[in-house]
Amino acid sequence: MAGSGDTFHDKSKGKDVRTSNIVAAKAIANAVRTSLGPRGMDKLLQLENGEILISNDGATILKNMKVLHPAAKMLVDLSQSQDIEAGDGTTTVVVLAGALLNACSSLLAKGIHPTAIANSFLNAADKACEILEGISKPVELGDRESLLASVDTCLSSKVVGQNSEVLSPIAVDSVLGVLEDVEKSRSVDLKDIRLVQQVGGTVDDTELVEGLVLTKGSSKTGGGPSSMNNAKIALIQYCLSAPKTDMDNNVVVSDYAAMDRILREERKYILQQCKAIKKSGANVLLIQKSILRDAYNELSLHFLAKMGILVVTDIDRADIEFICRTLGCTPVAHPEQMKADTLGNAEMVADVFMEGGSNKVVKFTGVKSAGNTMTVLMRGSNEFVLGEAERSLHDAQCVVRSLVKKRYLIAGGGAAETEASLKLMEYSNELTGMDAYCFQAFADALEVIPYTLAENAGMKPIEVVTELRKKHAEGVAGAGINVKKGRVTDMYELNVVQPLLVSTSAIQLATETVCMLMKVDDLVVVARA
Repeated sequence: MAGSGDTFHDKSKGKDVRTSNIVAAKAIANAVRTSLGPRGMDKLLQLENGEILISNDGATILKNMKVLHPAAKMLVDLSQSQDIEAGDGTTTVVVLAGALLNACSSLLAKGIHPTAIANSFLNAADKACEILEGISKPVELGDRESLLASVDTCLSSKVVGQNSEVLSPIAVDSVLGVLEDVEKSRSVDLKDIRLVQQVGGTVDDTELVEGLVLTKGSSKTGGGPSSMNNAKIALIQYCLSAPKTDMDNNVVVSDYAAMDRILREERKYILQQCKAIKKSGANVLLIQKSILRDAYNELSLHFLAKMGILVVTDIDRADIEFICRTLGCTPVAHPEQMKADTLGNAEMVADVFMEGGSNKVVKFTGVKSAGNTMTVLMRGSNEFVLGEAERSLHDAQCVVRSLVKKRYLIAGGGAAETEASLKLMEYSNELTGMDAYCFQAFADALEVIPYTLAENAGMKPIEVVTELRKKHAEGVAGAGINVKKGRVTDMYELNVVQPLLVSTSAIQLATETVCMLMKVDDLVVVARA
């Protein structure tokens, strides 16, 4: 029995848990490490439902992984956080976290306390971000060439990198198109940009539409029009069909006269509704889906066709808000509310046949008050290409959004990380004690990015990183890895640039996650009640 005043020190459990966490998290980092950079490999994922997914986007790969270990799940969440914050660098942030955890292992082996490591790493991350801000170059949103260069850098590592000449201008124009004020705006809601997928054609057929595209063609029942100039657009949320009671019922009709009367009343009811739509001045009608009863029937489509009204059916409830903001119309919930002031406007509404596909879409162009929304019509030969093209374009739009938030660019190709590593190493020489060791370990960990880029490009990583250090020591802050030529060159001359926010966010988020893992000394499994 322990004597009074004695304390029990069992440090072995905390050490074991910490080691377990580091090993699990590093396994996740190693899984996506080969996907980093323009020469990174793609991952073929087989989902639970049997579908196949091909991607080299870190966030997409990790999101679809079945991860059980809690520490490994933290790295999955880290990748998602980077995706939300910056949109790009989702693989970088995980690889960087893995390298920092590796550095933690060696520091722990030297007997440095986990809390001391965590505090030093946070200070080192702040210092690294400060260094990156010092070497960054300001950019104006009016400088189209710089914006396109940063988007090209983002797309270079994607499956659809060869289509960057088409996708880069679309990414830049779509984001700048939804800004209220290019000079003053500091945030962008990418929900204002709608990505519409259509199988058929190639990725090069992708186009930006300043208006709206609906994936279902117009209704041809009754021989209605398939195009309309100077369109007045109505969006209805009520049903153009015979009314029903709230409960299930049966109507027993005993003679033909009663049946005729029912059909006549139904016809009269629907005709009144169609006349109200025509009276408002609408010549294009959008009908929302209904789950309670038929949103429309053959009779109503026949009347509308005779009145020369173009009809698009089965509008999803989730799309209503976007359609209203784009077209400037107001959803109408009751026939009596159908007035001219609820209508939206467009110069042209037409069915467009998708070449290489088998279906039509309805395209609204010449929208007078577009309400700061954009639509991108994505094309691709199959579902895999389309899915990856959409994810890549979203990442490219996030890069432009990052530049709207923080209008600075830095060199890519591992240049920023090498410069931060070199400067941190110099700064660590001025420090004393444990901080000096931790800062040096942090600086070494940053070099994992250029090392991995070189490794994935089939170059000799140690030689390349040594050459990079030499160039940066000589004062070439933009020196990075040119994977196409297989040598170290100035990234600014090649226009290989990326937003400052991508790098600073990756360093800070990775460091915070690593520090959180460092402070964990026990794993408690909570049993279900």
